[in-house]
Amino acid sequence: MSYAKVLCVGLVGVTGHVVEVEADLAPGLPAVVISGLPDTALHEARDRVRAAIVNSGEKWPNRRITLNLLPATLPKYGSAFDLAIAAAVLGGSGELPLLPLERTVVLGELGLDGTVRPVRGVLPMVAAAARAGFGRVVVPVDNAAEAAVIPGVRVRSVDTLHRLVAFVRDGTPLIEPATAGPTDVPGGPDLDEVAGQQLGRRALEVAAAGGHHLALLGPPGAGKTMLAERLPSILPELDDEAALEVSALHSVAGLLPAGGRLLRRPPFQAPHHTATVPSLVGGGSGLARPGAVSLAHRGVLFLDEAPEFSKAALEALRQPLENGRIQLHRAGGGTEYPARTQLVLAANPCPCAKPAGDAYCECSPLARRRYLGRLSGPLLDRVDVQVRLPPVRAAELLAAGDAGESSATVAARVAGARQAAATRWAGTGHRLNAEIPGPHLRRAPWRLPGRDTRELRGRLDSGSLSARGFDRIIRMAWTIADLDGRDRPDGGDVAEAIHLRTGEGT
Repeated sequence: MSYAKVLCVGLVGVTGHVVEVEADLAPGLPAVVISGLPDTALHEARDRVRAAIVNSGEKWPNRRITLNLLPATLPKYGSAFDLAIAAAVLGGSGELPLLPLERTVVLGELGLDGTVRPVRGVLPMVAAAARAGFGRVVVPVDNAAEAAVIPGVRVRSVDTLHRLVAFVRDGTPLIEPATAGPTDVPGGPDLDEVAGQQLGRRALEVAAAGGHHLALLGPPGAGKTMLAERLPSILPELDDEAALEVSALHSVAGLLPAGGRLLRRPPFQAPHHTATVPSLVGGGSGLARPGAVSLAHRGVLFLDEAPEFSKAALEALRQPLENGRIQLHRAGGGTEYPARTQLVLAANPCPCAKPAGDAYCECSPLARRRYLGRLSGPLLDRVDVQVRLPPVRAAELLAAGDAGESSATVAARVAGARQAAATRWAGTGHRLNAEIPGPHLRRAPWRLPGRDTRELRGRLDSGSLSARGFDRIIRMAWTIADLDGRDRPDGGDVAEAIHLRTGEGT
């Protein structure tokens, strides 16, 4: 036999595509040719696979070997094809009967000694195999628990090429995956550790309940970072669909924790203010990899000292904040990653940032305007909740036995509000108030009475509020009503939403 075929999976972003690895062995000068849009790592596979086969005690065929990866128009990236290529070459040379691998997807990188090493993105790869109707996969032993998370797929693993050869040739059993670990990690900071800051707590609760973006402005020590770090503790756990999405993104980035568990807690990303544009939105050579905004998908992206970030990095967030997705186009190809995240910005009011507040500020009015001016109007227009936190008073800081509500208490109200919103918007394809398109809220039966939106309409006509800001305040009003257990917002809810966005009013 001079022809063989083994199934594998290629990733473009977080989307997997089943790939047929074909091997054809023909007489002629010994050579290995790989076709099907391979990247550099795949071109180097010829040397890795040759060494792995020889060092595993098998015979390398001294013939002209043509390897083709179908579909040929799909770009192929990474080293996950190594094990499938080795099996196809041995099958084409007649050394290995490949019937036991029929309709089985084979994934893994090969070391020169024949060891099978783990690869990134196994979770979305196995999910793609399952969607395509292939119920059996062979993966590296270190990826077995991760692959076993996908239901309806029989997962077996190998630690060496020799073990795979023994299975195909003699029926030697492969390694079964270990039982997956727990799906959640307890612990984390609690909201009852925050002293005072009732306005900040309310803003955090409204943001969590509706999925709204949040900006916290205040002097050092006011509790901006403490509040932001506790936002995940009041968010509901991820459902199965969201957990698979988030876990797949972390798998592609190589950040999925060991043990094969799904990520159930909303992720929290807090990049340093020196972060570059590619590190925030995604990038890298060849196919762009997910950045912090995608790794925070279904969770929180926290930018502390936001004015210190580069203007380009901040402005690059505008599109994903609006669309919930990030499209990256590079010379090596384009891809798309989900980026439905809650943005939290924290900023001091000025460069000197005196802890005592504005009364002791040494900055000129021009310096203050320039500092906060680094957060552009179009970016802040996409941030629903914008509050200014006062300095913490001694009475609040030293109050004994007078801690605020715990994260569990607030999380219960947030979960109830989110359930009310999900029930109301059922059938629209959205679950959170922050996701509802503005035109939807301006039409019956969701349009609010004119008496409740009078002030909003005045602000819009005067130019102090944009159309986007109008819609976002209406969305916040719905969230406030949900938190209070009412079916529809009233004028008081709209007034509170205006206050949470502008700092004016009640």
